[in-house]
Amino acid sequence: MFLTGFASLAVMPLLPVAAEDLDGVGLYPLVAGAFVAASLFGGVLGGAWADRGGARRPLIAGVVLTVVTLLVSATSTTIWQLALGRFTDGIAAGMVAVSVNAAIGQSYPDHLRARALALMSACWIVPSLAGPPLAGAVAAWWSWRAVFFGLAGLTLIPAVAAVLLLRRPTAWSGAAAGEEEPGGPVRRSALPSAVVVSVAAALTQYGVSAWNVRHAACLAAGLALLVAFAPRLLPPGTWRAGRGLPATVLLRALTSGAYFTLEAFVPLMLSTARRVPGVVTGLAFTTAALAWAGASWAQGRLQGRVPRHRLVAVGAGTMAVSVALAALCTLPAVPAATAVCAMALAAVGMGLAAPSLTLLSLAHAPAGRHGSVSGAMQISQNLGQTLVLALSSALFSAVSAGTAGRLPAFATAFVLLLVPIAGAACLAGRTRTTSPDRRPGPEPTGTAARTEHL
Repeated sequence: MFLTGFASLAVMPLLPVAAEDLDGVGLYPLVAGAFVAASLFGGVLGGAWADRGGARRPLIAGVVLTVVTLLVSATSTTIWQLALGRFTDGIAAGMVAVSVNAAIGQSYPDHLRARALALMSACWIVPSLAGPPLAGAVAAWWSWRAVFFGLAGLTLIPAVAAVLLLRRPTAWSGAAAGEEEPGGPVRRSALPSAVVVSVAAALTQYGVSAWNVRHAACLAAGLALLVAFAPRLLPPGTWRAGRGLPATVLLRALTSGAYFTLEAFVPLMLSTARRVPGVVTGLAFTTAALAWAGASWAQGRLQGRVPRHRLVAVGAGTMAVSVALAALCTLPAVPAATAVCAMALAAVGMGLAAPSLTLLSLAHAPAGRHGSVSGAMQISQNLGQTLVLALSSALFSAVSAGTAGRLPAFATAFVLLLVPIAGAACLAGRTRTTSPDRRPGPEPTGTAARTEHL
């Protein structure tokens, strides 16, 4: 997870440089969106695999595939090869993320899951501080390709460790091979639908990058495919916020869509409309990563004291305040540094809500279906990012075309984010479990005892 965060934060700032070097700036939205689109399929594939034979095999495959895809991107000679590398990297990242969550659900007792998820969030602290500046320095002194090669070399270490240490089937034994749990949210037959949804997400992200007939056709096709096939990958009742797992999955889409859209628009506003130095934008990302990790650590310490659905509601409320601050920052009289506080507050909200939703999903998961439920949460997160960002981008472009400056367009996009956030706050009660978060039981022994240091 540490290297996943390092690669994510190091690669994203380099993609515009790579696209320009490969004479493919016009296809940059496709390159940037390929990762998120492909992780939809990776989540479904990894979740179904984890349920059939445990989380270890999809984790091994995901980590090894990550090394391969980084090498594909590093050796790119065309923008299409770079897009292919990012797409396959998204598949690998989806498999790794789902495998980690499934492993926590399959192997950790209830009272340690929150701490394990907090540790996963803490793994992003050092990458948020060191990843972007190190990658920028390497790209400036050498080449953007060297960053991809270096990340491939670093990721090779856990890839070898995973292959050597996780070969035995005793680790993270999931459902028996061929054993299916009736009523599970995602089935093996969902894989073709996952492929279609991944392509649809890429088309949608490409379609909102410009306004012409070609982009409009891609946007229409992408949205139509999402409406038709996305419900097949989610638990029944997700769109109507059915109590339990469906509402939990829906809230992951709402909160993630709002947060990552805010994360996309705030740096754009700072650099293009408020004209602040790049160090301020970098500070916003670093502060947000630290705030998310700190809030995630806090929710881990609240295990058994505060119901999880209430933490989700508090997180959504905090995000609403952050969006209001971001909208306020569109006023020229308000200091631009206010946007940094907005991103930090939004990260606090997500640090409380995201791990709580993951724990609620594991609590609602049928026996032996932790992998499929984790896959459904991953799908929901990526769908939320795609749809909320697409809608906000379309509204931003429309307002920009009708006004003299960009600040009103940013304000409109930020206000729109209050809709999914308010929905998450109002629906948080529908995610509650029927039993307390912390159940009484015997003292942990064996594997549970060895993980108490978390």
